[in-house]
Amino acid sequence: MQIDGQVAIVTGGASGLGAATARHLAALGARVGILDFDGDSAKRVAHENGGVAAQVDVSDADAVDAAISRVEQALGTPRIVVNCAGIGLAARIVGRDGQTSFDTFQRTLAVNLFGTYNVMTHAARRMMQAEPVDGERGVIVNTASVAYQDGQVGQAAYAASKGAVAAMSLPAAREFARAGIRVMTIAPGLFHTPMMESLPQEVTDQITANIPHPARLGNPAEYAELAGHIISNPYLNGTTIRLDGATRLPPR
Repeated sequence: MQIDGQVAIVTGGASGLGAATARHLAALGARVGILDFDGDSAKRVAHENGGVAAQVDVSDADAVDAAISRVEQALGTPRIVVNCAGIGLAARIVGRDGQTSFDTFQRTLAVNLFGTYNVMTHAARRMMQAEPVDGERGVIVNTASVAYQDGQVGQAAYAASKGAVAAMSLPAAREFARAGIRVMTIAPGLFHTPMMESLPQEVTDQITANIPHPARLGNPAEYAELAGHIISNPYLNGTTIRLDGATRLPPR
């Protein structure tokens, strides 16, 4: 799908991978709606790129529907969705003190998995009602993580949520094929995001030492470029692409 002139929604678009994606799509001519829990930052990024913003908790299906409606009223029917909203809570299944962590598991899946599903659901419903453009009605790009295959100690909830996002790609793509809507997933490795930037330098150095080439954290712009290529390439559908510099996460 040609990006220029289309309406795009980016969740988690106020920072990190989402903000880079919003900027990239806007630079390619898209009109971008930013959905984020941080409403003020979402407005700032939207203002920078001539788009609109909506504060929303993606785990709330009704709030997501209302937020997408606001974007649709302001910009038009979204043809492109990139789901970057997510959280990275860490907790052992059973802590060293014997404490269980179901609350962490529940919240992580609510945002990362249910949030992705909510946005995909309400965006696809609108795409289905639009006229095809070059044989397509829309493209949805979801975000998993290399942790879905390489989950570390303390990442059971995160890995489960991202594994489910990756697993949705094929059945969603098959379901939406008749409507001309593609679904893809990116599984990023270790990127320069607010979460990573908060770590001490020595911890970052240890992490990057495990990345074969290039031996550095990923640049959010590289994620954005892949998302842009997926949108533009009509034969990419129903699968997950790792974007990780050939890294494999160690157990700890």
